[in-house]
Amino acid sequence: MNHGDQPRTSDSAADTAAADALVAALDEIIARGGADGPLLQTLALARSTLQELEHSTDSVAARYRSLINAVPDAVTLHDEEGRIIDANEAACRIYGHSLEQLRQMTVYDLNPDLPSGRMREVLSNFLPGHTVTVETTNQRADGTRFPVEVHSNVYIDGEARRIVAVARDITHRREADKELRASEARYRALLQAVDKGVMVQDAHGTILSVNPAGCRLLGLTETELTRSEPQMLRDWRFEDERGQPLPFPELPAMRALRLGTAIESTLVGVWLPHLRLYRWFNISTVPQFLPGCEEPFQVISTYSDVTALKRASELFDKTQALASIGGWEYDPGEEQLFWTEEMYRIHDLPNGSTVSVTRALSFFSDDDRTRMQQAMAAAKSGQPFDLELPMTSAIGRRRWVRIQGAPLFRHGQIHGVGGTLQDITDRKLNEEELKRQARTDVLTGLANRGCLIGEIEKAIAAARPYRGPSVLYVDLDRFKVVNDMLGHAAGDVLLTAAAERLRSIAADQAFAARFAGDAFVLLLPSLDDTGVAQRLAERVTTAFTEPFRHADEELVVTVSVGIARYPEDGTTAQQLINHADAAVHEAKRRGRNTWQMFNPVLARNLSDRLLIESQLRRALENGEFHLEYQPTIELATNRIVAAEALLRWNNRHLGRIGPAAFIPHAENSGDIVPIGAWVIREACRQLRAWRNAGLPVLRIATNVSYRQFLNESLAETVRAALNEFDIAGASLELEMTERVLIDDIPDTQDTLAALRGFGVCLTIDDFGEGYSALNYLRRLPIDGIKISHTFMQGIPTHRADSAICDAIIRIAQGLGLSVTAEGVENEDQQRFLVDRGTPLAQGHLFSQPLPAAAFAEFFTQWNTRRPER
Repeated sequence: MNHGDQPRTSDSAADTAAADALVAALDEIIARGGADGPLLQTLALARSTLQELEHSTDSVAARYRSLINAVPDAVTLHDEEGRIIDANEAACRIYGHSLEQLRQMTVYDLNPDLPSGRMREVLSNFLPGHTVTVETTNQRADGTRFPVEVHSNVYIDGEARRIVAVARDITHRREADKELRASEARYRALLQAVDKGVMVQDAHGTILSVNPAGCRLLGLTETELTRSEPQMLRDWRFEDERGQPLPFPELPAMRALRLGTAIESTLVGVWLPHLRLYRWFNISTVPQFLPGCEEPFQVISTYSDVTALKRASELFDKTQALASIGGWEYDPGEEQLFWTEEMYRIHDLPNGSTVSVTRALSFFSDDDRTRMQQAMAAAKSGQPFDLELPMTSAIGRRRWVRIQGAPLFRHGQIHGVGGTLQDITDRKLNEEELKRQARTDVLTGLANRGCLIGEIEKAIAAARPYRGPSVLYVDLDRFKVVNDMLGHAAGDVLLTAAAERLRSIAADQAFAARFAGDAFVLLLPSLDDTGVAQRLAERVTTAFTEPFRHADEELVVTVSVGIARYPEDGTTAQQLINHADAAVHEAKRRGRNTWQMFNPVLARNLSDRLLIESQLRRALENGEFHLEYQPTIELATNRIVAAEALLRWNNRHLGRIGPAAFIPHAENSGDIVPIGAWVIREACRQLRAWRNAGLPVLRIATNVSYRQFLNESLAETVRAALNEFDIAGASLELEMTERVLIDDIPDTQDTLAALRGFGVCLTIDDFGEGYSALNYLRRLPIDGIKISHTFMQGIPTHRADSAICDAIIRIAQGLGLSVTAEGVENEDQQRFLVDRGTPLAQGHLFSQPLPAAAFAEFFTQWNTRRPER
């Protein structure tokens, strides 16, 4: 703010001008001679005095100007209105104004935030000589603002009161303070966040501060720790890493205070009575010194809880002893070998004794010593190793050891090799026993399948042209019947006796093995005479005509033998066994108790079987199956009451394949389980479709394989299909062969009970062809039986077939079971069945199996015209 157009001057400048005017006036008076002698002298004296005074004033002004210009801070002088009377060079530089410009300004120009009348308030309230310091913000010529610390002082200038203000730019100090506060905040945050405990103690060990992690580790708050009596720490029990008591003066913090040096990573055990816990801490301490002092005034300790690591280390030491594992390290530069305590025990050497590399290698044989040296050389190049070797200890004990080694790195360079050595003697002995057991059949003591395969492969590898091994596949005839009649225990006794008989027959001539179940294999080595295998087969079949004794009874169990030779009948172990097995099936087909050589015809049959099995795997996925339906006639009314769903397969490569050609293969491979599930669901779906179309089919029947019962999912499959298509269980009939009733009786009973729980009708198919046992009909929840079409072929002309059918019908009627006759092809057979009260029949006399649409049309026509019986 300016106060006039002319620049103001200071009071001292005005006084100087007045003195100059007075001297000029005196000079004029003296020059004119207007004064007498004494007066002239007086005037001259006055003039001289004025000149001296003027010179003195100039000197004071110069000193004043030099003084304020020497001040590095901005100095301004103000009157009572705040006008700037004077300023130093620093003020001009700092504010960006010249001195003349400043003399045209007021304090309010420098600090626009000051309230008006501030200067009068200062002058009235502050005493002269009293300095007042404030922090505020001033403004430069370019309008920028900056923080200042202003020291103001009131002084008397003649009769006027003046203010001198010294303004110091504190921008850098503010920034330094801000950075310091930020650093302190970061430091506090670091202490808050660090997962290690940090404790500060004074020279007497009294706790001054502890960070949160440290409080958590000790289980006390910082207040509890810092305000506790010094005796508290002394009441805690301390131990060194060996478990020995550690006095309080020997704690790392106290040692650092006493020695004046840092103490690195010391393991200390602490009993914390308030937690009733024992913890191990890893502690590092650093003493702190004041400038110029040689004695530390405090110590800072960092500590972390290593209780788990300590416990793990102790457990590892115990584990080493229990597991017989020792550690070792080899330093090739120093040619030193370091062993743990367990290493000495394994080698039967005194603990701590010196062992050279040469001595360590001497426990192994020459060949194994070479392997060890090669492994160590490879490890020095960066390759780890793992060896299992036999050794002889210092006192002659034979042991097996597992040696593992790997390169040791330091600063990125391999400096040695280290690893472990474990006593595995017991494991090796167990492995040898397991190998022996793995090669032996537990029941018979003969070699097992795995061992047999290995022996055949070795015989093939040793074979010469036209001199290869022969395989005799020996299968007990009707063993399952004996097993079911007498029980599994008796069956095991019979298998053991059969194995012993084969062993005695083979003697040194052949290698005998139990292949599976009641199947055995004899392996003949390479022979020039191809008739040896045939003669051995004759001996085997003849020997098994001799009865076995069991429980004071004699059992005759014959055998069928199949023979396959290398290389005519196979070039691999599996091929030879498969082809010998195929020959066995042919021997059984020819009447059992005989032998059969593998031949090209059997090869073709086997090839066909493999082809069918390979195509069968994807038949369901490719949608190659469909169902045909054969009507079931109620003989009393001559009406169609049910349909039997029959599976058909039309393969894209093989064409139409009959069930007899693929069902056995599907059962052997297990594919029958998903196929059978599809049949049940498709049959239920078709029944629902017929009923929705108004076709009153009472029931639909499907065949169920014994493999579906063994799978344990049959009941769930049936339940899901019934629920999906909203069909009552009584509308579904499941037909099974007698094999289902013989195999796995407990599991079969559970499944049958679950199916009966759904209301499903259960029927035995082809009754009389298998292992018929009336006991099954009595004990199991069977609803009906179906007379096999093989018996129907001789009715009524064949006496035996007629008698069997008559007996079956009477038995079923006596047990309250439904009877269905299959394969009815003429009216004489129909009359035979009607005369004996047979309720149901199927066969070509009525209709062959039909597709779903054709069956629906046939059903409507038949039941509409109702032909006479």
